[in-house]
Amino acid sequence: MLALALLIAFLAVPILEIYVIIQAGAVFGAGWTVLALLAGSMLGGWIIKREGRRAWRALQGALTGELPDRQPADSALVMAGGLLLLIPGFITDVLGLVFVLPLTRPLVRRALAGYVSRRIRIGQERLADQGLVFPVEVEDQARHEVIRGEIVREDGPET
Repeated sequence: MLALALLIAFLAVPILEIYVIIQAGAVFGAGWTVLALLAGSMLGGWIIKREGRRAWRALQGALTGELPDRQPADSALVMAGGLLLLIPGFITDVLGLVFVLPLTRPLVRRALAGYVSRRIRIGQERLADQGLVFPVEVEDQARHEVIRGEIVREDGPET
């Protein structure tokens, strides 16, 4: 399913980008259209150069526990937005700006977190439906100790 969606996206996005570029050229002229495309790509390159170092520091800070969990996610979104801005085209530029702008980034972060958590839950349910067990660690906040266990299907054989 995901592979089919990616295939469609890789085929449809360039066609849509070309269509939008042609329409923009007809409305604004070829020179302004090319200038806008170059400006978007230059902005993307600048963001990637600037945010690359910040993203690396954020990842190191998150691994050591010095920074909040959202900092690496925000850095990753800004990097992805910069990459989208590098790609010539207005559709990817708009999407890249949504990833980069501080007003819209929290919305994207929450939407992606929700999507990932749903996909993980679906994967766990599929494993449980097949009778597969997987280890689970739950931290007991009151005693600050780790309780190790495994999930076992009730009607399946115990392991």
